[in-house]
Amino acid sequence: MLELYRLPGCPYCAKVENKLDELDLEYEAHNVLPFRFLRFEVKSVSGQSGVPVLVDTEHGIEGLAESDDIVAHLENTYA
Repeated sequence: MLELYRLPGCPYCAKVENKLDELDLEYEAHNVLPFRFLRFEVKSVSGQSGVPVLVDTEHGIEGLAESDDIVAHLENTYA
């Protein structure tokens, strides 16, 4: 199961969601708070508080950040 930590309205998150939808992948979306200092769950997963963050435990990804890196992972793994 894929999990995506996202902030509604975030263009980087939308980029990742568009790729997930394009590849017809199911994922669980976790909406995060707009204040970085309150994003404890994201920080515990990825070590930082920015979004988007992807978790893909089936492929050993426990907290991949940066939309370009996430999109590349999705394309290389699922396309």
